[in-house]
Amino acid sequence: MFVYEKKLQYPVKIKNPNPKLAAVIISQYGGPDGELGASLRYLSQRYSMPYAELKGLLTDIGTEELGHLEMVGTIVHQLTRNLSDEDIRTAGFDAYFVDHTTGVYPTAASGFPWSAGSIGVTGDMIADLTEDLAAEQKARLTYDNILRLSDDPDVNDVIKFLAPFMLTSHLSEMEVRVLHNNKAESGDQGEKINDIIRKML
Repeated sequence: MFVYEKKLQYPVKIKNPNPKLAAVIISQYGGPDGELGASLRYLSQRYSMPYAELKGLLTDIGTEELGHLEMVGTIVHQLTRNLSDEDIRTAGFDAYFVDHTTGVYPTAASGFPWSAGSIGVTGDMIADLTEDLAAEQKARLTYDNILRLSDDPDVNDVIKFLAPFMLTSHLSEMEVRVLHNNKAESGDQGEKINDIIRKML
């Protein structure tokens, strides 16, 4: 069960609409390395994790990613509010607008709609955690690219808040992976893995 707190994890207050920037940021909503895919990847991978604490951790991360999805959607919405026809045409936002007006639709900046085919869920702990490491790094790269393209301080403030989340659990996930790989050589590592996860919580 999820409990919804009716506020964003970090405030999003974009003063200046900018549909051209919205068309780039939409990738972190529904692109192949965006928040929608991240949340569903974690929430789906949790079922096959062999340790209760790891299942709980992936549930927590997946839930947090849903909060990030909400923030990115809010950025896109605020960047596209009150647009004139001229704004839409001159910003190159017309192709998106014709299908979605200013609705926040899960798509990549390239226009390719979100697909579950962009997430990895194998049922194998090592494969899934490795997928998570790679996916988080790709998401970090996307955020870095957005910061390179954006000159809006209101947008950049939120993106800078979101970007560090991408790397926070990598070292601990790697420790879990190493311990799991060494299980056959050194006995059951389950309790050591659980201790690492407890430190992360």
